[in-house]
Amino acid sequence: MKKILILSALILGLNFASNAQGILSKVGSAAASATGFDATSLTSGILGKLAPALSLTPAQKPTVTTIVKDFLVQKATIIATKKTDPAAYQSKFGKLASGLKSKLGTALTVAQLAKFTALKPATNTPSNVLSQLFY
Repeated sequence: MKKILILSALILGLNFASNAQGILSKVGSAAASATGFDATSLTSGILGKLAPALSLTPAQKPTVTTIVKDFLVQKATIIATKKTDPAAYQSKFGKLASGLKSKLGTALTVAQLAKFTALKPATNTPSNVLSQLFY
């Protein structure tokens, strides 16, 4: 009886966790559509540049993809404040960027992380998809 109860609680917990991810994705999608910021297409463009530049292994690609997409979804939720409150945007973006770097630090080697940092464009150029990670 205890095993059935524990198994039921585990299944219920997994159900709640999967729904929470769905809600986060919907919030990011709504924010993206409101601002014209498409996290999915940006993620594929960014990975198209990062994979060869960092020599990502097949094992690293899914992890880095998830980290980058999560970062872009979170960025989409704060991008509206860029025009209304630039100081708040900079503060929030700084926290997101440091979180991105620390998460990438767990997925990349030290040399790859150094290469990633070196990929930062000098200015925020809309034609350079990597600008979305740094600005």
